[in-house]
Amino acid sequence: MKKRIVLLPGDGIGKEVMHSAKEVLTAIAEEYNHTFSFENHEIGGAAIDQYGTPLPETTVDACKQADAVLLGAVGGPKWDNNPSHLRPERGLLGIRKALDLYANLRPIKGFKNLLHASPLKEEIVSGSDLLIVRELTGGIYFGTPSERRDNGESVVDTLAYTRREIERIVDKAFQAAQGRRGKLTSVDKANVLESSKMWREIVEEKKAQYPEVSVEHVLVDAAAMKLITNPASFDVVVTENMFGDILSDEASVLTGSLGMLPSASLNESGVGLYEPVHGSAPDIAGKGLANPVAMILSAALMLRYSFELEDEAKIIEDAVQSVLDAGYHTADLQIPNGRQVGTEEMTKLIVDYIRTLNASKCIASCYY
Repeated sequence: MKKRIVLLPGDGIGKEVMHSAKEVLTAIAEEYNHTFSFENHEIGGAAIDQYGTPLPETTVDACKQADAVLLGAVGGPKWDNNPSHLRPERGLLGIRKALDLYANLRPIKGFKNLLHASPLKEEIVSGSDLLIVRELTGGIYFGTPSERRDNGESVVDTLAYTRREIERIVDKAFQAAQGRRGKLTSVDKANVLESSKMWREIVEEKKAQYPEVSVEHVLVDAAAMKLITNPASFDVVVTENMFGDILSDEASVLTGSLGMLPSASLNESGVGLYEPVHGSAPDIAGKGLANPVAMILSAALMLRYSFELEDEAKIIEDAVQSVLDAGYHTADLQIPNGRQVGTEEMTKLIVDYIRTLNASKCIASCYY
């Protein structure tokens, strides 16, 4: 398989963790006879410094021609006082819109030997394995008008959706539930918002097409509470943009470290942008301390969703689990009786597992 991958390292630790993802993907390509070509482009603060914009046209053009995009992180105090159109985050919002990345998939899975780091009791978070499917290009973040009025005495933001925008994200969530445990939780505010009433109607219409998936409707405030009291009860959660933003951030802390969580943002053609949930962590940038696992797991999601290489994606995930099981961890994690390592060593351990596992499979195949 030949695939063109655009790398957007971005800011802070983005460059370091992106190097880790590239190392892992190179190992996968070599061990499983694929050809991945890599092309670097700027986004966020780095792009502002070099091009005067958080999202250069050259970056957009390259991403549109790619088979998939990996993004490290954007932002940092250096650009905090910039005007809104020159904030690094504008680059992230812009590339999502430019590629029509309407579906954000964020898996939240508790690693057994890290559950002690969760703010919840271990017996509550144990067994948590959910997928949040968030609509990403509509809703109140993109609705117009959005402006100050009456000389600053009033303000308006607009929550707007079309039927097609809701249908495609609901279909994506149903399809995800089919490949998991067959349960879909649709989150809305149908007791108040007209947009949520339409959302719930469409979910009800769609469920006839997916008879093997059970469906429940939960109001967003109740869902927020249930994520804390019984996270293991969720399988796939689908919701609109702002609710998804809030709930996915809430869920991300359940497992104890943002450094472990990947995400995928997909469009209808299958091209995706894959990025870790964590930020740019400028305080540790360049020190070799960053946890590369979320970026590496984001690369695994890329193999799964954009390239349909399920076996290779699973191998990366198994490698991460194996390294953690052996007690290795970066500074953001605390494994009792474990050994703390830096970014490069964590990456090498994961790469070595991938190469060793493939060699073992070859030996077993030849033997039998």
